[in-house]
Amino acid sequence: MASKLKKGMIGVKAWLVISESGQSFVEEVGKHSIMKRTGLPARDLRALDPVLSYPSSILGRERAIVVNLEHIRAIITATEVLMINSNNPLIVQFVEDLQHRIAFGNANATPPQQAMDHDGTGLGDAADTTSPTYNSGDMKSTEIAGESANSMMNDLVGAGPKVLPFEFKALEACLESACRCLESETQTLEEEAYPALDELTSNISTLNLERVRQIKSRLVAISGRVQKVRDELEHLLDDDNDMAEMYLTEKIYAYAADQTSSIEEVYDGEQEVDDDSVDDSKSGDDSEIYTSSKPNVEELEMLLEAYFAQIDGTLQKLSHMRDYVDDTEDFINIMLDDKQNQLLQMGVMLGAANMILNAGIVVVGLFGMNIHIELFDGKPIQFLEAVIGACGGCVALFIVALGWGKKKNILAL
Repeated sequence: MASKLKKGMIGVKAWLVISESGQSFVEEVGKHSIMKRTGLPARDLRALDPVLSYPSSILGRERAIVVNLEHIRAIITATEVLMINSNNPLIVQFVEDLQHRIAFGNANATPPQQAMDHDGTGLGDAADTTSPTYNSGDMKSTEIAGESANSMMNDLVGAGPKVLPFEFKALEACLESACRCLESETQTLEEEAYPALDELTSNISTLNLERVRQIKSRLVAISGRVQKVRDELEHLLDDDNDMAEMYLTEKIYAYAADQTSSIEEVYDGEQEVDDDSVDDSKSGDDSEIYTSSKPNVEELEMLLEAYFAQIDGTLQKLSHMRDYVDDTEDFINIMLDDKQNQLLQMGVMLGAANMILNAGIVVVGLFGMNIHIELFDGKPIQFLEAVIGACGGCVALFIVALGWGKKKNILAL
């Protein structure tokens, strides 16, 4: 019995669920239950595992949107958001932000089901009106209900809902949280980087060099994360089909309208005598359904473009900071090259002085020979004259060497 329970608990995790009404609760759900609940394959769920490292991605599926952006790893459906439960303060802030968006939207606008209703009946009521009773007396009411459903769907797609659907509110909260996190880290890095770089230009020391090295490592890491988010948003903006997959609420309405249209086709098939005309009418209805159920991606495109501009601005800040770091490195290299040139000049000068000093040592060595000459029999003043003459000659040779080096632009004096 214990082994069966243990096997049953494999893959069960605590999931934080936020409903479309704004309520949040923790639910113990298994992997297969999540797959059945959201219609996602196992490979999409692996991207939400906090242990594994996956690049930033936003995937639109048939019944859900998989979001993997920085600390946000969530599954968004048309009615709820599922996240692996965590005590991360950023996750808590994200949940509060999402609940605020839901409460604000519910308080200031009517839901899409009521916004698309023209005669006081929703799409579900229209579907109920068109119940399959195949008698000629109800034919007229059925056709009117079908036309009402199609007109409601056309108005919904053509004019667009007055309020963002729940999945877009959740997606906007995910993008806002990820962009805010990256912007905060960028601002913190800016506050540390610029003073450290300015300090390094005035005082080149091991401590300052180590600080700049750490800042540059953080800069490269944050730039890579921001670039991945930007690339993912750019990929979505370039592909209308991927954006169309994210209209989960409109898919539900389109499915309901499709059910209503299928009932109309049944009645049309009973009245048509010519098979060719039946086929033509069905193909015409199918094309009309496809056209009406195709979502307008302009609303989502505007939403993604706003956050694309924000993340692109963050990337520009990091790019400017990287340029400043590169300029500082170039300045430091120039300063070090100048110091090295000064040391080389000093080495040349010391080498010349050493050579001339060796010439004086040669003169002393000549006088130190044990050879009798008349100079040794002279007065002491002659010794002083010899010493002063030798030293003066060395100094004169050194001055001549420096003058020659300056004339040839070898030494910068």
